[in-house]
Amino acid sequence: MSRKLLMLFALGLLLAPAVQAQTVDEILTKHYQAEGGLEKLKAINTTRITGTLGVGPGMDAPFTMERKRPGKSRMEFSLQGMTGIRAFDGEKTWSVMPFMGKKDPEYGTDEDNKNAQDDADFDGTLVDWKAKGHTVELVGKESVEGADAYKLKVTKKNGKIEYHYLDAETYLLVKTEGVAKVRGTEMEVETTFSDYKDVDGYMQPFSIEQGAKGMPQKQKMTFSKIELNVPIDDSRFAFPGAPDSTKTAAAASGSDKQVADAKADSTKKADTAKKTESKSTTSKKKKGT
Repeated sequence: MSRKLLMLFALGLLLAPAVQAQTVDEILTKHYQAEGGLEKLKAINTTRITGTLGVGPGMDAPFTMERKRPGKSRMEFSLQGMTGIRAFDGEKTWSVMPFMGKKDPEYGTDEDNKNAQDDADFDGTLVDWKAKGHTVELVGKESVEGADAYKLKVTKKNGKIEYHYLDAETYLLVKTEGVAKVRGTEMEVETTFSDYKDVDGYMQPFSIEQGAKGMPQKQKMTFSKIELNVPIDDSRFAFPGAPDSTKTAAAASGSDKQVADAKADSTKKADTAKKTESKSTTSKKKKGT
């Protein structure tokens, strides 16, 4: 091999990371555009999804799922005349599971909280990934449901590794893979996204399937309606009976204001008394003179 070829080869090795980084940025830019545009995505503050959840052979449970920025979530589903709830207030998970004989709300475990916190990113892992401290690498292309897809390896700030597959033609997310910890056991989980539809200028999947990687059994969610930026009060995500932090803060603020007003009034009265006393003393001195 000539020196010139060796130099070109070495230069190619040096430039490879830069080319790959540009390729990732280019792919993700097209991905954001395909979803509706990065700025528009960041303008979404709440979502409400209604649909059905497959819970067994021939059995579907109607559900409503609500999410609110930055990371609150709540899911209600009905089965056999009973309603279950799974929620995350941004810090802790809680649930109501009458199917399991638990009619009263209960807080989740530390494992539940950790899993919810890891999945709480409202915009998704790929949006502002650099600012979040993640790294994204282009692994190559793989076939997903018979169509080519870009395979991106995402190493999150906490060290967790995920794989995101973007359709090579539409640039929409079609599959994710990762490791989840369920009841103390780690398992590889894959999620597929399909049936994309336009919702107020945003492309949203209306079908999601999730399950253990390599296993035929998957839990399917089918959406009938997706609403964006609908009013959702924070109390929807709070543990039932827990004090409303917003109202508590407002009450505390009001209490502080009352204390401040009382102090100001007391000071004003004291100043008035001093002035009256001073005038009286001056008047007495003049009369004495």
